[in-house]
Amino acid sequence: MYDHIGLKVGDLDASVRFYTAALAPLGFVLCSRDASGAGFGPKGEPALWLYSHNGPAPAGAHVAFRAPDHSAIKKFHADGLKAGGRDNGAAGPRADYSPSYFAAFLIDPDGNNVEAVCA
Repeated sequence: MYDHIGLKVGDLDASVRFYTAALAPLGFVLCSRDASGAGFGPKGEPALWLYSHNGPAPAGAHVAFRAPDHSAIKKFHADGLKAGGRDNGAAGPRADYSPSYFAAFLIDPDGNNVEAVCA
């Protein structure tokens, strides 16, 4: 349904470090980078765009990435924490969403809620 998503970030370098680490277990890579922004996605297909933003922090967004399996979600959470993310829900089942929903949540350097999920 979506072609791409754009997020405004206050510190592009910190955000690139976070998303590079957190998204690698999900199969996403840094596809594009310049002084004003960066794009992540499958190789050659950026779908998450980070835009450098000066000024007041925008309200946090929620972005969920599909993961291939539970181990990728656990690695997303662990690697994202090491790269500056904050815990917003460790990897585990979320039966209140659905019986097979398994996810982890991180807060990125700009306050966005980032999720990895498989169901």
